[in-house]
Amino acid sequence: MITARAAATFEPVGRSVASARAFVRDTLQGWGLADIVDDAVVLTSELVTNAVVHAGTAADVLCLRDGDGSVRVEVADHYPDRGLPVQDLGHHFGDPDREGGRGLLLCASLADRWGVEYTAVDKRVWFRLELPERPVGTRSAGPALPDSVLPTTDTRVRVAVLQVDRAGAVSAWNDDARELFGYTAEQVTGKPLTDLAAWPHTPGIGTGIAEALALSRWEGSYGVRGSDGRTVPVYASHLRVRDADGEPSTVCLLVRDHERAVLQSPARGAASDSAGAPESRDRAGADPFEVFIGSPPPDDLDGLLQRTVERARDMLDGDAAFLLLATDDETELEVRATTGLPSARQRFARVPVEAGSGRYGSARMPSVHEDLSAVPGAVPLLEGTGMRSVVTVPLKVEGRLTGSLGVSAEAPGRYTNEEALRLQFAADRIALAVESARLTELERLRRGSLSFLVEASDLLAGTLDRDQTLALMAQMTVPTLATWCAVYTIADQSSEPELSYVLHEDEERIDGLKALLSKVPPPDPVPTPGARVWTVPGDAAHSAALRTSLRSLGLDQSGLSLDRLPASISSNTAGTTLATAATVGGETVVLPLVARNRVIGMLTLGKPTEERFRQEILELAEDLSRRAALALDNARLYSERTAISQSLQRSLLPPELPDVPGVEVEVIYRAAGEGNEVGGDFYDLFPIRDGAYGFAIGDVCGTGPEAAAVTGLARHALRLLAREGFGGPAVLERLNAAILDEGARSRFLTLLYGELWPQPEGGAVLRVVCAGHPLPLRLRQDGTVEPAAEPQPLLGVMDDLELYEETVTLDPGDVLLCVTDGVTERREGDRMLGDDGLADVLTTCTGLTAGAVAARIMRAVERFAADAPSDDMAILAMRVPE
Repeated sequence: MITARAAATFEPVGRSVASARAFVRDTLQGWGLADIVDDAVVLTSELVTNAVVHAGTAADVLCLRDGDGSVRVEVADHYPDRGLPVQDLGHHFGDPDREGGRGLLLCASLADRWGVEYTAVDKRVWFRLELPERPVGTRSAGPALPDSVLPTTDTRVRVAVLQVDRAGAVSAWNDDARELFGYTAEQVTGKPLTDLAAWPHTPGIGTGIAEALALSRWEGSYGVRGSDGRTVPVYASHLRVRDADGEPSTVCLLVRDHERAVLQSPARGAASDSAGAPESRDRAGADPFEVFIGSPPPDDLDGLLQRTVERARDMLDGDAAFLLLATDDETELEVRATTGLPSARQRFARVPVEAGSGRYGSARMPSVHEDLSAVPGAVPLLEGTGMRSVVTVPLKVEGRLTGSLGVSAEAPGRYTNEEALRLQFAADRIALAVESARLTELERLRRGSLSFLVEASDLLAGTLDRDQTLALMAQMTVPTLATWCAVYTIADQSSEPELSYVLHEDEERIDGLKALLSKVPPPDPVPTPGARVWTVPGDAAHSAALRTSLRSLGLDQSGLSLDRLPASISSNTAGTTLATAATVGGETVVLPLVARNRVIGMLTLGKPTEERFRQEILELAEDLSRRAALALDNARLYSERTAISQSLQRSLLPPELPDVPGVEVEVIYRAAGEGNEVGGDFYDLFPIRDGAYGFAIGDVCGTGPEAAAVTGLARHALRLLAREGFGGPAVLERLNAAILDEGARSRFLTLLYGELWPQPEGGAVLRVVCAGHPLPLRLRQDGTVEPAAEPQPLLGVMDDLELYEETVTLDPGDVLLCVTDGVTERREGDRMLGDDGLADVLTTCTGLTAGAVAARIMRAVERFAADAPSDDMAILAMRVPE
C-alpha cells in the first residue's frame, strides 16, 4: 500500500540533475528515511543524467513510499526508442568509468530490486530500496564494537547547546557552553553568533555562517573564539526549528572537534544492524568517498574542501585529514582545509612542495609513512600533533600539481600502499572539481579586489589631511584584510619609525595593542616590496602574558613563591595581557610604504591566535600599501606646504591689539580660501606717540598669497611712516608710490586710514582719509547712521594723488564702523547687502559694546547668503563708552 507520494518533472538541461538530486534528498529526509538517502540520490543522479543529457528529453521523477517500509523511485524519459544495453547474465558491464550503462550498473549494485518499463510514449527505469530491519523504536544502530576501537573523548563530554534567533543573535546558552568557551549566558545573549564563530570560509566567497544558520539542517566543523581570545575547534550540528508562534530559530549542538563522534551522523550503511541487513547487497562494503562523489557537491570551494577532508578521513578510518592547494608557481602548498588537527595547523599555513630528497620528500608523488617518529620533519604540517602514520597523495589536473590530500592516524603502521591507492583514486575523482572551484573563487576574489582597490583609491584621493589618511589606511584594512593594523611613519631618512595609528576590530583591545607595540622595537624600514613576517609583537606578548600569569599565581619565573605581589598585578591585568597575547598570536606581516623612492613608513597587519593570511590577501594588501604610501606622502607634502604658508601668513597679521584708553575696539577678520589665514583685506591698530593711535582697514585687489604680499607691504609701510611723524595724506601718498614701484606685481588698494585721539573728558577725535574704500559709518546714540568721511581716489593707480583728511568726533555712546567690500558686496543671487543694508543692520546696534556690534554685523553677513563667502572680510568697530 502506498503511504506517501512525491513527483516532479525536470527540463532537459544540465542543472536539472542537481535539482533532481535535491528533490529526492529532501523528499526522503522529509519522510524520515535518512538511512537510504545517499543510495537513492546516487541512483537518481545517474538515471536523470541518462534522461536529460543522453536522451535529451525531460525527466519525470516519482517517489513512492510503501507501507512495508520500502521506497520505490521511478525515472521516466520520453525517448522510448533508446533501448537497454544487451548483456548476458554472466557478462559484466565492463569499465565502470565509461558513460554507457553506468546507471544500470549502479542499480544492479545498490538497489534491492530494479527494472525497466516501456510504453508508447516513455521509458521508465525504477529501483526499490528496502529499509534495514531494526528492533522496535530503533531509528539507527551500529554493531557492537571492542572497547579499543570506540571513539575517544575527554573524561567529561560537554555538549554546548545554544539557540540562535531569526536575526542570528544568541538567545540561549547552556552551562556546558560556558565551560567550553568561557562566556556566561549574560555575556553572549543578544550578540550575533558571527562575533564568536571563526567560520572556515573566505569573506565574500562561498557559504557563510548566516547562510548555514538559515538551512533546515547543517553539520560540520568550525571554530568558536573563547573568552581568552583562542579559537576552540568544534564539531556542530544545527537544526532549524519554529516555536508555537511560528517564529524560526536554530538550535546548535557543539562538541570539541576531537569528540565529533558524539554528534556526527553515521556514514552510509554504518548504521545497519548486521543481524537484520539484507543479503541482496553489501552496504558495509560501500566506499564513503564514492558516496561523496555521487552526492551534490557544495557550491563553494571551502565547503567542497572541508567535505573532502572529512570524507577522506572517514574513508581510511583516520584521526585527521588535510588538504592543501598549490600556489601558482607550484613551489608551496597552502593549507585550505583540515579536520582533527590542532587549530594551529588551520588554513593558509604554507609548506614547501619539495620538503626533502627522494620520492617521499615531494608532494608530487603518493607517499606512505608508517611511523613519523622515525623520520622527523618528513611531513612539516604534522609536527607536534601526535600523528604517527600518514598517507598523502597529489591532486593533479592535466599533469599539473594542484594540491595534496592526506590522512593521518595516531597509531603507527596504519596505512599501506593499498590505502594510498584508494586515496589516490578519490583524489583523481575530485581534483578537477576542486581546481574548477578554486579558479572560480580566484576570479571572484580578483574582481572583489579590483572593486576594493578602486574604492580605496577614491577615498585616499579625497583627502590631503595626514591624520585622516592614516585613519583611512587602517579602516580599509580592518576587518576586510586583517584583524588589526598598525601604521608606522618615518619623518625623514635620519628618523626612527614612529607608531602613528593602531586599529583593532574590537575597540576594547586597541589600548592594549597600542601599549604593546609602543614597547617593542619597530620593524626595520626595508624597501623590499612584498609582505614579510614580523614575530616581535607575538613573542613579546606571550612573554609578558607568561610573566603576568606566574605573578598572579604567586610564582616567579623559576617557580618559587613570591613574598608579595606587586600592587600593579591583579587578575584584571592578567586578563588584559592574555587578551593582548591572543590578539597578536597569529601571523603578523609588515609591508613597506614606499613613495618617491623613499620608505616613509610601514603598514603592519595581524591576525589573532593561530590564524594566518592567505596569499591573495597579502597581494591585495601590497597593492593597497602602494596606493596608501603615495597618498600619505602627498598628505605630508601638503601639510608641510600648508604649515609654511600659514606661518608666513601669520607673520603678516598684526600683533595683539593695544588697549586704547577710553575707547572700545573690536576686530573680526575672515580670509577667503581654504587654508588661508591672510588675504587681500587687512587691518591694523598701533600706537603712534603718546595719546595718539593709528588705525587702518584696507582691501588689496584679489585674494590669496599674491594679495597677501601687498597686504604686508601696506601694513608695515603705514606703521613706519606714521611713526616718522607724517600725517594721514602724506602717509598714503608715500604708500601709493611704494605700490607703484612694485611694477607688474603691484595691485591697487583701497584704504581707510586714520589717527585716533581719546579725550580725557570722554569722547574721541579722529582724523581719517578714505582712499577709495567703503565709507566708515557713524552710529549715534539716537540710532542715526551716517557716513563719517568722503570718498577719495584709491591707491596703486595714479602717480600724483591729492588727498586730504577729515575730522570726526565720537561722543560717548557713538560707534564708528569700518568694513571692507567683502561685507557690503555679500550676494545671494541677484540681491546684495550693500551700504544701505549694512546701515540698516547698524541701526539695531544702539547701546551694544564694540564686540557685540562687530559680532552682529558678521552674523548678519553670514546669514544673508547660504554659500560660503567668496571674498575676504574685515570689520573694525570702535565705540566710546557712555
